[in-house]
Amino acid sequence: MKLPSTSLLAAALAALPLAAASATFTAVVTRVSDGDTLWLRADDPSAKPFKLRLQGIDAPERCQPWGPEAAAALAERVLLRQVQVHTRARDDYQRSLGNIHLGDEDISAWMVAQGHAWSYRYRRHGGPYAAQEDEARARRRGLFADGHAMQPRLFRQMNGPCDEARRATSPSPVEAAQ
Repeated sequence: MKLPSTSLLAAALAALPLAAASATFTAVVTRVSDGDTLWLRADDPSAKPFKLRLQGIDAPERCQPWGPEAAAALAERVLLRQVQVHTRARDDYQRSLGNIHLGDEDISAWMVAQGHAWSYRYRRHGGPYAAQEDEARARRRGLFADGHAMQPRLFRQMNGPCDEARRATSPSPVEAAQ
């Protein structure tokens, strides 16, 4: 019996309701938009790239201090690399939500441990990567080095979303040659 191709899996995933939008597959990272959003193409030449928001972390906005550094760190780690993708749902912006692993390494955990993102908090809970964030803070890594880093949620409340004018002052997203 022939198994469905990865592109069929991706098409089926896109058609599933939120509660059932869960899948695991390999893909290549083709673009990094910022420190918690990237584009992947499933291991099938006919597959279209799709956007994935890394679940469980919140990286600085591109127009925010440390935003370009977070995007560059993620790109350096995974751009053009084959990763294991675990999707779980879609968000309000129709991005897939999930995580990626490079070998045995959880990239979201790595981003937080290196000080490139916060563990996404849920009310009073420290989030899935609270231990990595605590260590990054204690060692003053990355955005925690100066002690004045502002969580993206607060930054957006105070400044609004990164608009086109602010984006023009930030480096363009890192993208693989097509």
